[in-house]
Amino acid sequence: MDDARVTVRDLERDPEVVAYLRSANAMMNALGFTEHGERHANLVAKIAFNILTRLGYTQREAELAAIAGFMHDTGNLIHRDNHTLSGALLTREILIRLKMPFDEIALVMGAVGNHEEPIGVAVNKIAAAVIIADKADVHSSRVQNADPKSFDIHDRVNFAVRRSFVNVDSDAKMITLDLEIDPTLSTVSEYFEIFLSRMLMCRRAAQFLDCQFALVINGHRLM
Repeated sequence: MDDARVTVRDLERDPEVVAYLRSANAMMNALGFTEHGERHANLVAKIAFNILTRLGYTQREAELAAIAGFMHDTGNLIHRDNHTLSGALLTREILIRLKMPFDEIALVMGAVGNHEEPIGVAVNKIAAAVIIADKADVHSSRVQNADPKSFDIHDRVNFAVRRSFVNVDSDAKMITLDLEIDPTLSTVSEYFEIFLSRMLMCRRAAQFLDCQFALVINGHRLM
């Protein structure tokens, strides 16, 4: 495979990657977590790609963000704890097999290894985009629990989110997470109860990209 042409589409079709993502989500489902499989991987990849594209970074930089976004949660197939580190090592082996240049692999590994709070840091532009993209995926479609009566707070908050969109204004240097939440299912205070640390992480990631970060819920700016 030509080094320069390793893309997220190669990973989407790769049997090893697909198997890992499906296994990771099965593990998370068994533990009672929201969806962390192919749907989440694809969405994070697309959002990360769009963030860097709209901020004027190169096509290749945006593609590397998509690759990191697609691979970021593979480590969950081993264990939830330290899944960022195990995911980075799994990603390394796969990208070496695909003959990606080592300098690109290093950037992707750094992004995968730093996407989760409380220890994750936007160590490069790829990591910054993945952090924001990952934390933006709050939506009813992530809930895997089929019994609303047994929802925990994470299920309830995700189930209440009807729309989640990341808007990037390159002129204003502003990245906005715009959410619509059904207040009959969850409150804004519950959202902050479980996601405040993630929003602060997004703010720091946006700052790394020389942008501000805003959170808008039901038309009201809260950050």
